[in-house]
Amino acid sequence: MTTISNRPFNTLKIDDSCKRKHTVTDDDLIMFAKASGDLNPLHLDDVYAATTAFKQRIAHGMFTGGLISAALAMDLPGPGTIYLSQDLQFKRPVCIGDELSIVLSVIEKHESKPIVTLHCEVTNQDDKAVVTGTAKVMAPTVSMTVQTVELS
Repeated sequence: MTTISNRPFNTLKIDDSCKRKHTVTDDDLIMFAKASGDLNPLHLDDVYAATTAFKQRIAHGMFTGGLISAALAMDLPGPGTIYLSQDLQFKRPVCIGDELSIVLSVIEKHESKPIVTLHCEVTNQDDKAVVTGTAKVMAPTVSMTVQTVELS
């Protein structure tokens, strides 16, 4: 098992950041389609996708949003974080094989509540933004280290 630790509200500073990496696979698209029910052939059917402007299958937009959610939950602020809102702009398609970097940076802290706003940017292997936006979360107020669940 892996252990992860959070960064409580009182320890967070403006410009604190984290970075995660993820390489997009065919299995990612299939599992996301199963979980979400979004069976758009643009994401799942090579023949159909070849007829579109993208000329190939692309990842669901919210799959990339899910990578941001993972960074919030696992890294910054980490375990105990409660997602309040997300604003996303989809800049370019994400394709199977893309090597994505997910970067979160603290840009605002609420004065009287443990609410934090983070700038979110996902870039591809060419360092081009595929998604940008902001997330607002309720940060944990107590430091904790927890074990993650092993997925089979």
